[in-house]
Amino acid sequence: MPPPLSDHLYDPVADVPTVAGAASLPWEVTAGLVGEYRWIETALFATLGSWVGEMPIAGVQVHLDAQSMRHAWHAELFADRLPVCAGFDPDASTRPSPAASALLAALDGIEVPAEGPGSTWPPADQESAPRPGALPRLAGLYRVVLPRLVTSYTRHLRVVAPVADGPLRRALQLVLRDEVEDWLSGERLVQRLVTRTHDVAALYGFQEHLESVAVAAGAHSGLVTLPEWVPAD
Repeated sequence: MPPPLSDHLYDPVADVPTVAGAASLPWEVTAGLVGEYRWIETALFATLGSWVGEMPIAGVQVHLDAQSMRHAWHAELFADRLPVCAGFDPDASTRPSPAASALLAALDGIEVPAEGPGSTWPPADQESAPRPGALPRLAGLYRVVLPRLVTSYTRHLRVVAPVADGPLRRALQLVLRDEVEDWLSGERLVQRLVTRTHDVAALYGFQEHLESVAVAAGAHSGLVTLPEWVPAD
């Protein structure tokens, strides 16, 4: 009798190898990473929730509402993993890196202002770009944002100590499984919604834009910047 189908499914946590001999990250570094994870998950909760009423298809609305609430739960998990000690402000540590801030703003059609003396946004001589349509935004979420976030969580999971970082390891495992599941279900959704040839150009044009924004803001492997010694593969 063949094994059940679930035995053949990719497990994003079981397949994450721990780096042998890796020391735990300094608590200040871990706190900064977890604070950024909390910010990103909270931002995704708010962004997806705001999209629900804009989607013309009821099934897409239900899909986004469920995923929005899951991101809210992820934010709570990471909030619980922030240090509790004198002089540490968990809310002050809940902030994004330039890459995360720029990418999530661009996902919702908001461009980050250019830096420099006297710079304005949008530029005084340029009209604001139209907000991306629903389908390009969905593709950007599932083909750019979530894959990069999964990469960051996977890299961090590789270096957390099984005992000393046990609670954080458990949180990363739970969130990573959810993110991969959401990524795959979102990709299936996008493929079902692409029914016209000109949809393809719109999707890839927006994906290219998001990747350019992320890279220009400093993103490399993943979305969140981990210490250089953390393996990228």
